[in-house]
Amino acid sequence: MTYTSNTIQLLTPQYWKDYELIDCGDFEKLERFGDLLLIRPEPQAVWPKTLPESEWIKKHHIRFKGRSATSGDWLKKSHKIADRWHISYKNPEISIKFRLGLTAFKHVGIFPEQAVNWDYISSTIKSFQIPRPKVLNLFAYTGGASLVAQAAGADTTHVDSIKQVVTWANENQELSGLKDIRWVVEDALKFVKRELKRGNKYNGIILDPPAYGHGPKGEKWKLEDHISEMMNDVVQLLDPKEHFLILNTYSLGFSSVIVENLIKGAFPQVRNLETGELYLQATTGNKLPLGVFGKFRS
Repeated sequence: MTYTSNTIQLLTPQYWKDYELIDCGDFEKLERFGDLLLIRPEPQAVWPKTLPESEWIKKHHIRFKGRSATSGDWLKKSHKIADRWHISYKNPEISIKFRLGLTAFKHVGIFPEQAVNWDYISSTIKSFQIPRPKVLNLFAYTGGASLVAQAAGADTTHVDSIKQVVTWANENQELSGLKDIRWVVEDALKFVKRELKRGNKYNGIILDPPAYGHGPKGEKWKLEDHISEMMNDVVQLLDPKEHFLILNTYSLGFSSVIVENLIKGAFPQVRNLETGELYLQATTGNKLPLGVFGKFRS
């Protein structure tokens, strides 16, 4: 069997104005979201910081301090600093907005490196001949990819197992001046299997699965145990003529070669396959790796 050639890439976002990775090191990162500078834990930043600690302390507005491996507290320099604020993202095809917030799990509601995938989504949808392509976003979190797909002209279905983050995604839809995204609170694998039985097809499928997770009824998700089954199912939902698929993983044990093997195993006829690593380029020079991806389009 002969596969089309695979391009292995290192990719970082190009169009961010409201986000900046200033520095990273010593298991932390100093980031700007809009006008606010945050210090958050970063397990991949095993090298020393470029800027002295005194500069980090001087520059930041909010710092996350962990109480356990999974939760912690936000320490603000001033009580006047809001817990919620807005930022925007714009590329040549779309413009969207996000509501950010300080959660107990060090997250703020967005993964900035995913802008690379957003650009791929918007440009691909714009290139399709079909007037309103159908896009399915699985493990969709607060909806960055869903917003992009909808803004680019797709009929978008957003699936996540946590009701609160789907509500958050709906807030982002309203902020972005969009409407009619289909919201589904359900276990992603169960939803896919139901769509197969219904005979539904999609022109685009986006998967951003966690290493571990739970469905709304206690369903267990473990990436290495379930991703092969998921991939074998989702490729059957792809429209045979015009389609794209993105698989993004954060698991420290996953490489781009694993992602390549998963995609080729599930979809032997794949064309235009690209795999690689997403990273954020710090202003001070270091590259912060933040997951691996595989993507292809017809």
